[in-house]
Amino acid sequence: MKIREAAVAGQFYPASPEEIRRMFGYFNEMLEKSIRDPKLLETKTRAVIVPHAGYIYSGFTANVAHRLLGNGGVKRVVVIGPSHRVYLAGTSVGDHDLYETPLGELPVDRGLAMELMQRFGLGFVPEAHHEHSTEVQMPFIKTYLPDARVVELVYGDENPRRLAPVIEWLLEDPQTGVVISTDLSHYYDIEKAKRLDAVCLDAVATLDPSRLHQGCEACGKIGVEAMLIAARNLGLESLILDYRTSADASGDESQVVGYMSAAFI
Repeated sequence: MKIREAAVAGQFYPASPEEIRRMFGYFNEMLEKSIRDPKLLETKTRAVIVPHAGYIYSGFTANVAHRLLGNGGVKRVVVIGPSHRVYLAGTSVGDHDLYETPLGELPVDRGLAMELMQRFGLGFVPEAHHEHSTEVQMPFIKTYLPDARVVELVYGDENPRRLAPVIEWLLEDPQTGVVISTDLSHYYDIEKAKRLDAVCLDAVATLDPSRLHQGCEACGKIGVEAMLIAARNLGLESLILDYRTSADASGDESQVVGYMSAAFI
């Protein structure tokens, strides 16, 4: 049995299940206190964009989206994120049986993984699957969709127009959800970061893939563009859920990273 072992537990997120549960509880408490329209929390979605930094920085932002994804009640979730450590031509599908998290293992939908490989000509590059952009999403999925199966897709040098049909095909199944992982700008002062990030937010809000090429510096821009193309083709609308920067947690506005979450409905 092939297990995708947790590579960044204790670094990007706690290795302790109790600590993860405490953090998620805190995020939800803060969300329920700050939300303007409580009906938002009843929104059902099967496709979200989420950040992938350490939970202390971007966990709140990711939690909003994963909570709404949980409302969708899907049976399988495909998590798509950029490779940060390994050069990769195209997209790799995780060929594992189980995905390890501190909250317990998630079963991998091997049948779906194999079908993605065959239908779209995707491969499996083992060294790409120590990736934090996808891994940090799994404890959220284990929490909000505890019975779901997962598939991990990690991309490198990929064409968004090659990835978009994969997302479209996945979302044609009402029992399948898609998580697109990205952070926004990196290490600018907060004013410049907000200007750059506003381009990304506008692109998502207007479902305009071309807008992403007018200054958006999201590290997962390929996945975001593919999602916007798919959303337009499927007739979905976008909903920006949260935006913040690392300065909200650290107080340091001299070099910040931007984070956003969105849902497609």
